[in-house]
Amino acid sequence: MYRYDEFDAAVVRDRVAQFREQVARRLDGSLTEEEFTPLRLMNGLYLQLHAYMLRIAVPYGTLNSRQLRQLAMIADRWDRGYGHFTTRQNLQLNWPKLADVPDILDALAEVEMHCIQTSGNCIRNVTADHFAGVAADEIEDPRPTAELIRQWSTLHPEFSFLPRKFKIAVTGAARDRAAVAVHDIGLRIVRNEAGEVGYRVLVGGGLGRTPMIGKVIRDFLPRTELLAFLEAIMRVYNLEGRRDNKYKARIKILVHEIGTDAFIARVEEEYAKLDGPGVNADPAEVARIAAYFAPPAYETLPAVSQGFEAAKARDPDFARFAATNLFPHKIPGYTAITVSVKPIGAPPGDASSDQMRALADLAERYSADELRITHVQNVVLPHVKLDDVHALWSALVEAGLETPNAGLITDIIACPGMDYCALATARSIPIAQAIATRFADAERQALIGELGIKISGCINACGHHHVGVIGILGLDKAGVENYQITLGGDPGEQAALGQRLGPGIDAEAVPEAIERIVDTYLEIRSGADEAFIDTVRRVGLDPFRPALQPRESILEAA
Repeated sequence: MYRYDEFDAAVVRDRVAQFREQVARRLDGSLTEEEFTPLRLMNGLYLQLHAYMLRIAVPYGTLNSRQLRQLAMIADRWDRGYGHFTTRQNLQLNWPKLADVPDILDALAEVEMHCIQTSGNCIRNVTADHFAGVAADEIEDPRPTAELIRQWSTLHPEFSFLPRKFKIAVTGAARDRAAVAVHDIGLRIVRNEAGEVGYRVLVGGGLGRTPMIGKVIRDFLPRTELLAFLEAIMRVYNLEGRRDNKYKARIKILVHEIGTDAFIARVEEEYAKLDGPGVNADPAEVARIAAYFAPPAYETLPAVSQGFEAAKARDPDFARFAATNLFPHKIPGYTAITVSVKPIGAPPGDASSDQMRALADLAERYSADELRITHVQNVVLPHVKLDDVHALWSALVEAGLETPNAGLITDIIACPGMDYCALATARSIPIAQAIATRFADAERQALIGELGIKISGCINACGHHHVGVIGILGLDKAGVENYQITLGGDPGEQAALGQRLGPGIDAEAVPEAIERIVDTYLEIRSGADEAFIDTVRRVGLDPFRPALQPRESILEAA
């Protein structure tokens, strides 16, 4: 895990001191809200529907136990005793008081954390595969690349006032668990025919009111040229991205309007002008950063743990958890564990301060003092011995964190929606809770298999509904909440946007419609091994359309 040097620490402390003065001026009236807004956004502070919201950066989703305990303390002391994990692998506090925010930032700085560039028109928190460094299908750990980009982009004078916010994701594995194709820039670590490691570069992905899949603009970029090439992309966007209409200001619109080929030509032209050696990182610096992500001292263990297998045999609840929430580790005798922050009927992604402390204790004891926040709003303990899994699970049970639903139908991504967000046009959290409750039976979830539902409360798509296998978008229709359902979205290596199933439906009709859709899938799938997404790709949408009809209409048609 990366550690701040003196420069990092000084930058963060200076920013806190600056913001403390700005907050004081806002509180005494020297600054109007209009004048204060860009200043607070530069420090991750939003004004939501009911209160301020503070977004805390968790670079590439990696935390240690000391940091998570500090987040728990902050939630208790200055908020309401919980935090919300986001799809950018960050943590949000929903109820801080403005006067307390500088003290919160000081407390974050004590554990090498901050809120810089978690909002505003800048390069946001760089995200990565939450199984980075442990996945067997990985070419290379993407986190050193993500950290290099973080250092390059933080307070970059040329890119602090972009036309719009800008998001970058990196993956190093064959299976894309970082959703790189729906980011402004997506980087896939690849090997060329000569076996050299480099990057496939995608540009122009994104969701929101104009969802698009990113376009490949370099099939192979040598790793030594990364920063200069990113600089060229950002310069083209900064110069030509629209600033007259914020809804058309993302880089995806620029790529779409001028065409992929023209965009590539502009980037390559700008790239040729740059002093590559002057921009690209020194190899010694790259090596220094990579050394922080060296794996822990793994023990030599048998691939099969007799104690683990015996625990599964005698305890069906544990066996169910092991079947869903464990991820194969590249080191024999180890596993990575997904801790679901999606208990049935609770708001997805919320963790209490007590749960944060419990997770910190478990990471310290069982996972080499390391945790990961996932972009699907869960937590991963990446370095757990199979021999320790049952004891760890027992502790999760005590903390209320044992839900065995990772990747299943109740593992729902949901934005805060109209319960918190001033931009939302419909609720997300109650819809997610109702669906999860309807599918609460663990055996039924296992029968359905892998199925990702994603819910957004407005067209800004913070819940990533466009790439949900089942996507749900809440809108306002003449003062009534109305929900559109899409099928067939995929954020991974076969990235696709979901297709709208039919007309929108009222909130109370959503859980039953989802149940009908799932029942249709179970009836028509070619076998138990055919996932929902594969069935949709095989048969299309037509078999699922009747699920949106009111029950009376279905009976009349029959």
